[in-house]
Amino acid sequence: MHGTATLVWGMLFGAAGIGFFTYGRRQKAVVPLLCGIGLFVVPYFAGNLWILLLMGLALVALPYFVRI
Repeated sequence: MHGTATLVWGMLFGAAGIGFFTYGRRQKAVVPLLCGIGLFVVPYFAGNLWILLLMGLALVALPYFVRI
C-alpha cells in the first residue's frame, strides 16, 4: 500500500513542482523556482511516505510564507 501511495503523492508533488517551476522561471521569482525544483527531487530521495508528505507539503507552502 505504501508503494502505491508514494507513487501517487510523488506524481502530485511533481505536478505542483512543474507549476512552481514554470511560474518562478517566467516571473523571475527565486523562491517558487527553487521550490519547484525541490518538488521534482523530493520523491526520489524520500524513503518513507510520511517524510515525502511532510517535505512536499512544506515545499508547497513555503512560497506562500516567504516572499522575496
